Amino acid sequence: MKITYSKEFVKQAEKLSTKLQLQLYEHITLFRDNPLHPRLRNHALRGRYSLYRSINITRDYRALYLQRENEAIFDKIGTHSQLYG
Repeated sequence: MKITYSKEFVKQAEKLSTKLQLQLYEHITLFRDNPLHPRLRNHALRGRYSLYRSINITRDYRALYLQRENEAIFDKIGTHSQLYG
């Protein structure tokens, strides 16, 4: 699966701590190898994010992506409250 990143996602990721950036990299690598790995808790969203899917980066941080054919476009990253609050 091809993985791409929106400009917004890159800007948000650059603001994360180094530790969170490393966790993000680890989880994106895991996603690339197996998008449905249980550790990612990959799931579809509803409501205003109904076109998105979400993976867990930490207990609180999520990365949202759009699925297009054989491409995942990561578009948003943040805490649960930042994204859904």
